[in-house]
Order: sequence, then structure tokens, then C-alpha cells
Amino acid sequence: MPRPKRDSKHRPPPANRPVPAHEPARSAKPARSAKPARSDDAAPADKAARADDAAPADEVAPAGGPAPADRSASAGGPEPAAGAKGRAVGPELAGSPLDAVVRGLFALSWGRARDLVGRGKVSVDGRVVTTPTTRVRAGALVALDLAARDPRAAKESLDRRALVHVDAHVVVVDKPSGISTVPFDPEGMGASIAVRRSAGEEATLDQRVRSALAARERARGRSGPPPEIGVVHRLDKETSGLVVFTRSWAAKKALLQAFRLHHVHRRYLALVHGIPKDQTIVSHFVEDRGDGLRGSVERRGGRQYAVGSEKTQRAVTHIEVVERFARSGAGQPSALVACRLETGRTHQIRIHLSEARHPVLGERVYVRGYDRPLVPAPRVMLHAAELGFEHPATGKELRWTSELPADMEEMLAFLRKEPAT
Repeated sequence: MPRPKRDSKHRPPPANRPVPAHEPARSAKPARSAKPARSDDAAPADKAARADDAAPADEVAPAGGPAPADRSASAGGPEPAAGAKGRAVGPELAGSPLDAVVRGLFALSWGRARDLVGRGKVSVDGRVVTTPTTRVRAGALVALDLAARDPRAAKESLDRRALVHVDAHVVVVDKPSGISTVPFDPEGMGASIAVRRSAGEEATLDQRVRSALAARERARGRSGPPPEIGVVHRLDKETSGLVVFTRSWAAKKALLQAFRLHHVHRRYLALVHGIPKDQTIVSHFVEDRGDGLRGSVERRGGRQYAVGSEKTQRAVTHIEVVERFARSGAGQPSALVACRLETGRTHQIRIHLSEARHPVLGERVYVRGYDRPLVPAPRVMLHAAELGFEHPATGKELRWTSELPADMEEMLAFLRKEPAT
């Protein structure tokens, strides 16, 4: 039986066979490599971390066991699914910081464990703990809940009802007390907001407004970064009430001009010591009125005028008594007053009322020289109750009002009570 002919084209060439000039040189085939690793074996850390969120329970290290070095060091390690049951702290982890306990119980990397603690995903005996260095006792029940809301988000959010008015040009906000309007701005409030929050700092009002506006856009199916807003005035941290931000350059330019020309309506309500009279206070502010505090140069002992290169700012406040409490629950006369600003200098109302010997309840700075008992209050009892201006785009005159917040209402009810006999 004849042997089948070999196909010459599949016959390997003799070793070291010279290649004819007319035949192109064939490159040597590279040696066949080992089967490449699956893509998930070499997945970047973020993809691995996402996969770990749904890792099956049998991949989690036993309670008290060491964290596997290969997974926890690179990809963050597996985590129990959201709502997983807690694990008891064994004697080998007793007294350890919480991040070390979480790492040991759930086979996580140090960074991942600290991140989960900081984001409020870890509870100890049913209480959320966000400090990684908290020591944990033996027998404590430590649980991971990946669906738990970050407590920092609640502290940095803004109640949607605080957005009083929103359009393409301006946003009017009812500011809660205890929040700074903007970060510290060494260039002055007329500059664009370039100062951003550092790690650990509380979110300021402008940052919360940007986040709230972004949430509104997402609810309408629009995506993108939080919108920029402009600052044209501000309220003190402890002062509550209405404040406006701009959303376009044209609006910012128009409102800055309106504030400079005193065309913006601003009316504040304040609870004060004693009972003032209806009056208009006109003075000129300097950085040091003689006692190291900002105030009126007219109150300075000796030279009641600017000295050398010292700058002054004219300040005008119109004061009207709304309600008098000759016999208040605090045992001291006090009053509810309305203050309308003609100018808007830093701490203007607080300074003018203090210099008139009627400091705002809760005042801790401008009370030097006040020789009467101070009525205790949780904060400076000052509220921006009315805000009005001509809309920069439509030219329509707009005005908003804000009710007294709960803490001022409570203080007002206390002052209305008859003192105990």
C-alpha cells in the first residue's frame, strides 16, 4: 500500500536552511505562552472591591481569624453582603481599635476597614461607630451593613424645604443656624468661591446648596457635577434666615451692584437685652474701636475719627421695637426688635445694638462693658426674616419672608412668661 504523500507546505524547513533572496524571511513564532489569567484575577482594586460587596459568605474569614494577605492587601478583601449579621469579638482581638477588629473579623485591608468605619457602615452592639481608633471589648457584636447611610451625608445635607426659590439666575435659601455661609475667603465675598473644604471640615452653606441643586438635576434625569454658585452677601454662622446666591455671571454682577447701592431689602428680627427705643443708628466702622473689637469710631475714647491710613465704613441700621417684655421670664427686661439694614457691614446689627446698650441675646463677643445680667441663650438670637430685590433677569421686584426658627420661638415664649414670684 503506497504511503500517502506529505504536503510539502507543512513540512518544516531544514535547520539553518538559507533563505533565497526572492523569499521573504519568516519571523520565528514566539513560544506559546501559558494560558492568560482571567481578567477578574487581575482586576483593578476598585472592580475587586465592587465584586467583594456581594462575596458569598464562605469567602469570609472565620471570626477572629487573620486577614488573608493576598486579597486584603490588594483588592480590599471580601465583605459580607448588606445587612449581614454581626460577629462577636474574640479574646485575641479584645481591646483592639475598631478598624483592626473589622479587618480581622471580615478579612479586609486596613484601608478598606477604616473607610467602612468612617462611612458609618460598622456598628458595635447595635450602635454605629465612626471612629476607627475606638477600642472594642471582648464579646462585643460587630456588624457590617453596606446599605447603611453615611452619617456624614446627613450632617452635610440641606433640607429641600430650605431652597425657597430656584431659577436659572438666583437661588434663595433659608439658612439654618450653625452653618457658615461660605468657607473662609481671604479675598472677600465678592470673589468667586475658590476655597474648598478640607478633609474633616464641616460643609458650608454654599457647598450644601450646590449639592442640593445637583440632586434636583439628577431627579430630572440630568447628570453632571454640582453647579457653581456666586456669593453676593453672607450671614454669620449663628444667624439664621434668608440668603441669596447667584447662578449666572450677569445675576452676580447685577446683585453686587444692588447691594452696593443699598437697593436690597433686608429685615432682621432679634431678641435683645433691655427695651430700646425706635431709632436709626448711623456710625462709621473701624477694625479697632479702641478695645480690640470691630465697631464704631464714634465710640472710641479720645480720637473719634480715622487716624492715618485707617479706613472707615458708613453703617446705617433702622431699629423698630416689635414687642416689649418689661417683666420677662428671664427676670430681666427684654424685647423683640426688627432691624432694617441700609448698609450691610460685618456684624453691623450686633455691633449697633451692643453699642446702644441692648446686646442681642446669646451675644458673646460684643458685650464688653455691659454691666447688667446677661440672659442665657443657645446662640445669637438673630434671624434674617425678609429679603427682597429686583430680579436681575426679569426686573420684577421679588420679596420673601422666613418664620422664626424653633429655638427663637422657644426663647420668645420663655420671655413672654411672667417671672416667678
